[in-house]
Order: sequence, then structure tokens, then C-alpha cells
Amino acid sequence: MIRPPHPAPYGTWSSPVTEEAAASHPGRAEWLRCVGDEVWWTELRPSEGGRQALLCLRDGRQHDVLPAPWNVRNSVHEYGGRPWTGQERASGGPLVVFTHHPDQRLYAYAPDEDGAPRALTPLGASGEGRQLRWCAPRVGPGGDEVWCVLEEHTGPRPGDVRRVLAAVPLDGSAAGDRGRIRELTDDGPRFLTGVVLSPDGGRAAWLSWDHPDMPWDATRLHLARIDADGGLRERRTLTLTSERDEDGGGDGRGDGDGRGDGRLAASRESIAQAEWYSPDELIVATDRSGWWNLHRVDATTGRATELHPAREEFAGALWQVGMEWFRVLPDGRIACLHGHGRLALGILDPATGTLTDVEGPWTEWAPTLAVRGDRVVGVAAGPASGYEIVETSARTLAAKALTDSPGEALDPDYCPLPEPRAFEGADGRDIQACLYRPRNPRFTGPEGEKTPFVVWVHGGPTARTPKALDLQIAYFASRGIGVVAVDHSGSTGYGRAYRERLREQWGVGDVQDCADVVSALVAEGLADPARVAIRGGSAGGWTAAASLASPLAGGRYACAAIYYPLLDAAATVTGETHDFESRYVEGLIGRPDEVPDRFAERSPIHHAERVTTPFALFHGAEDPVCPATQCDRFLARIKNPDLVHTHLLFAGEGHGFRREENIIAALKAELRLYLDTFSPSEG
Repeated sequence: MIRPPHPAPYGTWSSPVTEEAAASHPGRAEWLRCVGDEVWWTELRPSEGGRQALLCLRDGRQHDVLPAPWNVRNSVHEYGGRPWTGQERASGGPLVVFTHHPDQRLYAYAPDEDGAPRALTPLGASGEGRQLRWCAPRVGPGGDEVWCVLEEHTGPRPGDVRRVLAAVPLDGSAAGDRGRIRELTDDGPRFLTGVVLSPDGGRAAWLSWDHPDMPWDATRLHLARIDADGGLRERRTLTLTSERDEDGGGDGRGDGDGRGDGRLAASRESIAQAEWYSPDELIVATDRSGWWNLHRVDATTGRATELHPAREEFAGALWQVGMEWFRVLPDGRIACLHGHGRLALGILDPATGTLTDVEGPWTEWAPTLAVRGDRVVGVAAGPASGYEIVETSARTLAAKALTDSPGEALDPDYCPLPEPRAFEGADGRDIQACLYRPRNPRFTGPEGEKTPFVVWVHGGPTARTPKALDLQIAYFASRGIGVVAVDHSGSTGYGRAYRERLREQWGVGDVQDCADVVSALVAEGLADPARVAIRGGSAGGWTAAASLASPLAGGRYACAAIYYPLLDAAATVTGETHDFESRYVEGLIGRPDEVPDRFAERSPIHHAERVTTPFALFHGAEDPVCPATQCDRFLARIKNPDLVHTHLLFAGEGHGFRREENIIAALKAELRLYLDTFSPSEG
């Protein structure tokens, strides 16, 4: 017998989406590759201290390639990059090369042979402040080396670092001899990606960029020929040209959604990924049209031909070295992720420009793809299923899941449905968001009461919130608390103009957009104006903290959950953050030597005395990106001794929480904050 839902106060509904369920699957399969006919990937294990496991799919079942405590992860750029590669061998089974997080060394391992992983690289001389980190490994053209990105920390300061492409012998001779490692490039660019090799093994391509740019601002495409000794010769930077450049059409960046002013020069473009199409041509995802679209590029002349012009994205922000949004198939077609505010999987025919999407229940695909023959393997999620590994036939477009979803056992009636929305801001600008109403078949809110909501702010801030099942969102929504995930100005997925709306406006545009979305929900009668919270991590934590004190927020929030935030923008340029983002704020706020007052005006740490609403502050004690000491300084400036607040500092955690017990503790404290704050409104 189906019973009608029972009225109960919002936030108190019982739900099968427990803290344990939400904490046990906070991530997804990452860094896919096909090794022979097998699918391999890495996966976060919160129940094992947050280690990153390497798995393979063999005979239809998942197997751990490496036992605990091996942790297949690295800290290049602090966020890490592709940590492993694998290849078939004529005998002895596959060989895998991976980075181990505790010591950051490269190791080789043959899982079908007896023995333990063997080190390929030396330990850094930590006493001198030096450390060697590696990412994006791939077996070199000769088969006796692994080529990768080397990040060498040369001193104690975050900026004491150099990055080059390097070749490491697979025989292990460099494990005790740094001199056995060949450096393939010099110290020129500050940042670079791993190499991709042409089909004939004769050429290499890679991307680079320099401070103060981030990879979504401007990157360069480099090419080189590989000589008989495995060196890179005739190295050059390839400048892309097209008919658009010749006919004076400009770069088209002003026509993207969001009324951006396109202040970057037309010559600055972000190439997010490059792959070889033939020995003489590449496929690149570049935003030269204002959108990351795919182009075929002549490797000699740089002539770029747009394959499928569209006002949608075929790539995203390159936060980690090795992210992939497309792969070339053996028959010349391209498996690609694309969309507007979301990513779907499609098969693009370069000859005709025809793009055909893969059908299925998935509403979001992660930026990792693998190809084996005419089959494409990716990681996808839907409204009622978490991320799972999905295999698609490029010939028939039939798709099937190869692994179970994290939400497989969850009744879909408890999964909030994503409702993409475009709200109008106070000045007429569009604000992209996704609405998740409370959903629980057993309960409904008290008659006449409006719904409490949490504004969910993503990190980055150059990122967005995926439109698929998030068990932490479901944790709150199934208890009667609505969520609205705001892709504020500066978010990816909506073209370069929308992305650049946040240039020099961080702490203003993001705060205003979130507040305007709240106003719209209240005006629609969906949200209770007295019971709205704001929640975010990293850059989202900055926005949440800033919203408690900024006049732009207009006192719209009853409380805030602030996770591992940046609280002092000036600290990023005085050595309190890592090299990768040390000059990020120049695009987000301005140059500190030119607008020093702006840094103080925007930073939440300088306005802590204005905070009068309850908040919870969560941080990892070993966070290298947003140091926990900023939280201490923020709390010391709170003037009201009676202000209700919580501060949880987790030992052993960095930027983002990986351990199950800490994720559970944070979720419980966050829910308690909302329950204590959201008393029923009057009238």
C-alpha cells in the first residue's frame, strides 16, 4: 500500500542517503585508459585513508591492480595530473608506470609477474627543499623510456620550481642516479602538459603557458620532431590561423552568452587539448571563436579548420594535466564531449561535420575518455545514478555501463532532479544555475511553509557544478532542504565571454549573482527568505565567506558552510599558496601593485567584524592551496563573542577531504548548522 507523504518540518525528514553513503562515494573513476582489451582507471577510496587505487576490469569484474598502501596519485600543480600509464607487452603481461603519492616517485610494475613495484626515479633531497614530482607518463617512442612532466621544487618557497619534459629509463637506472634522466626541454615555459606522439612516432606536441595566465586564458601549442636518439629537434611554437583571421572577422569572443566585454586580445586563445590526427595534422580544442570548438590543424602551416562550429563547449578548464575531452578513433572520427552547461558524448565525423550524440540516461560525462578499436569508454552520471564507467560502440552508438553506479542501491525517488535554469540578474545579465527541489516520497513540508534553500557554490572559480546525481546534494535535498547550484559569472560551460565576466570582479560578480538567484527564488515563491544558506569550498568558500559580510549579499543568508576557503587574496602573492595559482588573482581581482585597496575590499578576512550570522568553517590542516592559518586569522577578527560558529580542522587532510570519517563529520556538522538556524518562519 502506497501511503501519502507525511507533513514534517523541512530538514528533519529521514532519508536512506546517510552520511556514510554520501562520504563513501565522493569522487568518480578517473584517468581511464585501455591496456590491451582491458579498461583501467583510478578511484578514490575514502575508507582506506583517502588513497587513490588503480583498478582494472577483467572478465567482467573489478580487480585492484595494486594493493594498499600504494596510492596512485601525484601533486604536480598541487592538484595532481595523470598519474599512470600502461601498455601490453609481448610476454609477461602488461606493464604499468605510476606515481606513488607519499614519495612522489615513479614506479614500474608488472602485475602478472611476481615482485613488488620498482622505483624508476630518485627521491628528492628534501633537506635542501628539493622535491621531484612527475605526471602524465607515457612510454616513449623507443619503448625503453617513459616520457613525462617533471616538476622540480628547488627551494622552500612556492615559486622555487621548474618544469620540463623528461625521459626516464624504464630499466630503473635513474632510481639512484638523477643524471640518468634526460631533460627533453629547457626551463622556458612555466607550465606545460605531457607530450602526445604522432601516429608514426616521428613528432611530438604539447601545450604550455606562463604567469600570469591560467590555461583557460592563453596557451601555446608546441611541436617538435623526434630524432633517432630520442631527442626533440626543430622545436617550434605553432601559431594557428584560419579564414576568420584573414577576413577580419575577429575572434568572436564578444558574442558569447553573458554580455562579456572580451577584454583579452584576439591573439590570445586557450587551447585546452591537442591530439594527432595524422602524421601531419592535429585536432585541437581552442576557444578562438569564443567557444572551445574542435579544429583540424595543419602541423606545418598552422592552418586551422573548424570541424563543427557551435555555441557550445568541446572542452573545459585544464585544472589537471592530462584531462581529455576528445579522442581520435581508428576510422578518423572523433569521440568528443560537448555541450552548453553540461557535457554529452558525441561522435563527430570530420569529413561532414556531422555530430551524433550517444543516447542513454546520462546527463553528464567526466573529462576522461579511452578508445579500444571502435569502442569508446568514458565516465558518466545521470540524475539518479552516480558516475559509472560506460562503454559505447562508435559504430552503433549503443552504450552500456561496465561498473555499478555509487547510487545503484539508492531508491531514485530520493534523488533530487536537476532543473537547469537561467535567471536574470539585477542588470539584465543571465545567471546560469541548476535547481534541486527537496525530494522524499515519505515526507512533505508543513502546509503553508516555504522551502529552505542552500546556495551551492562551486570551486575554481573557473569551473561549474555537474548536472547529475551528487550524493551530498541528495543528502540535504532528501531531508527537505532545497539546493540551487549557481554557475556564477566566471563559470565554464557557457563560452569565453561568460567566463571573463569575472575578470577583476571576483568577490563582486560571484557574490552578486548568488544573491540575485536567491531574490529570484524568493520572488517565485519557491524559497523562504528567512531560511537561505550559502555553502562552498575553495573558491566557493571565498564566495560564501564574502557573502556574509558584503553589502551586495544584502543579508540574504541565515548561515554559511565554508569549506577550505581562500580568505585573504593578498596572501596568494606573498607566498601563501602554490605556484600554479600564485598569480591567478591578477585576472580575478587585478595586479596587487596597481589596486592594493581592492584586495582588502574583496577579501573576507578584512571584514570578519561585520559577520553577524552563524557559520561553520571546515579545513584541512595540510592544505597547500588555501592554508588553514587564514582561518585562524579570520576567527581572531570576529568581534561578536556570542556569534554561533563551528570550526573543524582535520589532521591529515589537504585541499578537499579524502577520508571517510572526516567527510562524515563535516556533513553532520553542516546539517546541524542548518537545523539550528532554520527555525520555521512566521506567517
